[in-house]
Amino acid sequence: MTNWMNALNEQFGIDNALVFETDENGETVALINNCHASAAIALQGAQLISWVPNEHKPVIWLSSGATPSAEKPMRGGVPICWPWFGAHPSHPELPAHGFARTSHWHLIHSAALADGSTAITLELSSDQIPAHLWPQPLSLQYRITVGQTLMVELITHNRGVSEITISEALHTYFSVSDIRNITVEGLDGCHYLDKVDNIQRKQQKGDVVFNSEVDRIYVDTSADCTIKDPLYARQIHIRKEGSRSTVIWNPWLEKSIQMSDMDDHDYLNMVCIESANAAHNATVIPAGETHRLMARYRIEPL
Repeated sequence: MTNWMNALNEQFGIDNALVFETDENGETVALINNCHASAAIALQGAQLISWVPNEHKPVIWLSSGATPSAEKPMRGGVPICWPWFGAHPSHPELPAHGFARTSHWHLIHSAALADGSTAITLELSSDQIPAHLWPQPLSLQYRITVGQTLMVELITHNRGVSEITISEALHTYFSVSDIRNITVEGLDGCHYLDKVDNIQRKQQKGDVVFNSEVDRIYVDTSADCTIKDPLYARQIHIRKEGSRSTVIWNPWLEKSIQMSDMDDHDYLNMVCIESANAAHNATVIPAGETHRLMARYRIEPL
């Protein structure tokens, strides 16, 4: 393990910006600390687990009970839902939200950018994807750029001779002061599928507020969103590209109690805003083509 870690740092490490270490669970983690921010990415699942811009509170939420596992992602961070969102459309026995979030990814590139940001790229190659999970040839790259903003890009390559249809999401958990006091702007007038109410189609009126469990797929929207958090005196701007759905989730108390990897009241300090292509917004990728899903997060004072 030591020799492998040394080789990883020799090939991809960046002086005063990027180092690879083994955490207390024996998992490999990329640690970024540049002039703008710090961040951590687990190679298992390519899961970003923290982003802290300089002089700001953490932006990404991670449960105190989160532990890495080959069976499921850590609770929090940015799990990757791909190449299907939710249950598999025809094989419900397959893992929910696909297999990318539990796969071991390979690092293929790192770079120190001119503006002081740090970028890394991880890959799931076609030979890493078992045919029983996805019979058509495809591969996936994930680019993470850590700076004054955080940018995450999920790039699907259809390497087959026929079109494929995927659904996907960047399942980002944001840290908030108190879910009962925040609002989410940008979705007024959008329609959503209410998973708490039998997938009924409804229309958003005004800002999204939270006073009970929320689990919604906002469809047919490429709109940016903003989390306004008055107690933290900040707003988190979420800009996206290649996305036609936005998923908003908070489990509230009853479901939080049922989750072994969340403390009972963890729900108060997190909200998921997911840039996605879900439900009827699944993405068709022609043979030989690629699709890029991007989300960029930015902090401003409120």
